[in-house]
Amino acid sequence: MQLIKIDKARYRKHLNHVIIACIVTLASLSLGISTVLIHFLSTGEGSNFWLNFSGVAIACVIIGWVLNNVKNHPYLLEVKYVWDLKQVLNLISRYNGKIDQGVSNNEPDALYIRRFSLAASKQVYLLDDNTITIVELNAKLATVERQIEELNLSIDFDDFDIKLLNAYK
Repeated sequence: MQLIKIDKARYRKHLNHVIIACIVTLASLSLGISTVLIHFLSTGEGSNFWLNFSGVAIACVIIGWVLNNVKNHPYLLEVKYVWDLKQVLNLISRYNGKIDQGVSNNEPDALYIRRFSLAASKQVYLLDDNTITIVELNAKLATVERQIEELNLSIDFDDFDIKLLNAYK
């Protein structure tokens, strides 16, 4: 995966549109489907909890299906990129202990993974306005970059390959 420059304003605008569309669609579909289910399947006695729950569940499935089918639309480019980046970061975080050991042992792949992880985290934090720990993150990134420089490693950071994690599973 390659880190790409994202226009924060465009990303936030598109993300907000997607969130609002999902909320409105969820509310509308849930209400409509639940009403239809109650009309055709309810006896008029007792609770309709499971019919209402079914309406919400069906609406969630429909929204998920639609999002899956439009995820590659150019309008969603930034939103999908950040979504994919967060998934890669989550995968990397599962192996942090072994990656940290590799960084301590000056392993090039571990340093590459750690640098990518920190740079990607910084990008996500800035896009999501999560700047509480950005100073600490910048310090960690500088430390890893200094370590790479001191070891005279020539690591190309243009493209991150998820297969590098196989050595740390």
